[in-house]
Amino acid sequence: MADILVLNGPNLNMLGTREPHIYGHMTLDEIETASRKKADSLGLSLDWFQSNSESALITRLQQASQNRRAIIINAAAYTHTSYAVRDALALFDGPKVEVHLSKNFNRESFRQISTISPICDGTIVGFGFHSYLLGIQAIESLLNPESKR
Repeated sequence: MADILVLNGPNLNMLGTREPHIYGHMTLDEIETASRKKADSLGLSLDWFQSNSESALITRLQQASQNRRAIIINAAAYTHTSYAVRDALALFDGPKVEVHLSKNFNRESFRQISTISPICDGTIVGFGFHSYLLGIQAIESLLNPESKR
């Protein structure tokens, strides 16, 4: 069993080539490698998943309630449009952290609304790939509040 399910939404598989001036030059695979290294240093394991399909993301969220301790989610465009993803995420009663590479509050008006923020323990935006690393650190703190890391 992995401690943290990391869910990545649509088009994140195109990182590195998709609008690098906004999202940076790292690929999702490179972000995963850095994230696994961070998780390992904290004694945590990751189940990393990306899909362009809303239904695949929902299925993984539904399964998470049986076998994961926490969730980090970058729902990408579904952040702003999918009440179905929001409802599936709400089923999970463990720690949940929303992450985004860009600072969506400084972008188009439709990107400034998140359907999932209200049901997450926190949201980390605008730090590029570091948003994932900060999300892992936040999850560790939520899972182990007595930790002094």
